[in-house]
Amino acid sequence: MDRNLALEFVRVTEFASLACAQFTGLGDADGADQAAVDAMRKAFDSIDIDGTVVIGEGERDEAPMLYIGEKVGQKNEHSPKVDIALDPLEGTNLCAYGGVGAISVIAIAEQGKFLHAPDTYMDKIAVGPKAKGVICLKLSVEDNISAISKALNKPVGDITVVILERDRHKDLIARVRKMGARIHLIGDGDVSSAIATCWENSGIDVMMGTGGAPEGVITAAALKCLGGDFQGRLNFRNEDEKIRAQKMGVTDLDKIYERDELAQGDVMFCATGVTDGPFLKGVKTLPGRRASTQSVVMRSKTKTIRHIDAEHDLEFKPIHK
Repeated sequence: MDRNLALEFVRVTEFASLACAQFTGLGDADGADQAAVDAMRKAFDSIDIDGTVVIGEGERDEAPMLYIGEKVGQKNEHSPKVDIALDPLEGTNLCAYGGVGAISVIAIAEQGKFLHAPDTYMDKIAVGPKAKGVICLKLSVEDNISAISKALNKPVGDITVVILERDRHKDLIARVRKMGARIHLIGDGDVSSAIATCWENSGIDVMMGTGGAPEGVITAAALKCLGGDFQGRLNFRNEDEKIRAQKMGVTDLDKIYERDELAQGDVMFCATGVTDGPFLKGVKTLPGRRASTQSVVMRSKTKTIRHIDAEHDLEFKPIHK
C-alpha cells in the first residue's frame, strides 16, 4: 500500500470527528453516531481507492451506510484494492454524554487481510510491546496478570487493568481485585484503552474482558503498528450469530486469534480524538469558526507513528449538525 494513503485516511477520521464532536454532551447518541457516519462516508469519496468495508457499522440490513461489504472510494482501474475496518465514532455514549476517550478510527489492509468478524462479542486481552508474547486467553486471569507483572518488572499491585464496566465482567473484576492489581473501569471505547497499553505514560498495562468483535480487529491492527500484543476469541450470544459467522468464513468457532491472524500483512491505522482521552486529545472549538484536532497515523511496515495536530477553518470545511 502506498504510504501516502495514510495521510489521506487521516482526513477521513478528522472529518468524522469534527462532525460528531458537535454532539458532545448533548445526550443524543444516535445523532452523534449518524453525524460521524455521514461525514466519514462523504470523505471517502475524495480518496483514490477501490475500498471494501469489512468491519463497519453492521450488516447491510441493519446499517444504511458504511455497512459490511459496502464499496467506498473513487474507484478507477488503477485504484489500489484495500479492505477497511472502521468505527466512525468509537465510544458513541462517551461523546453523547461527555465521557473520556471517544475517537474516530480507520484501519486499512490489502484485500483479504482482515478477519471478516461478525457483529458479535469477542473475549480480548491486549498489552504493550514489553509484555508481547506472554499473554494467552487459555491462561487464567491470575496467570496472565502474573506473567505481565514479570514481563514489565512491576509488582502485581502496580499493574493497572482496564475493563469495560459491564455486568458480564463482575467475576473478572472480583478476581483482579483479589489479586491486588489496580482496575480502571471504562464505560465504552475499548479500542483506545487497548492502544493506551502501548504508551508508557498512560498508566495502563493491560486491557481484559469481552467487547465487540469488530473492534477487536481494529485493535489488532493498531497494536500491530505499535508492536503490542493482542488475542481474541469470538464469544457468540446465540445460534444465529454462529450461523452468520460461518457464512462469513469462520470455520473454527472456538479459535483463539493471534494479533497477526486478525490483521495480516502490512496495515495502516488512523484515529482522531473526539473527546479527550489517554490516547488522543478531543476536538476543541476555537474563535472564528475554527476547530483543532489531534490524530495519530501509524504503519506496521515501518513502525512509523505520526502525531498530527491540525487546525480547521470550518468556513471552508463546513460541518453541519
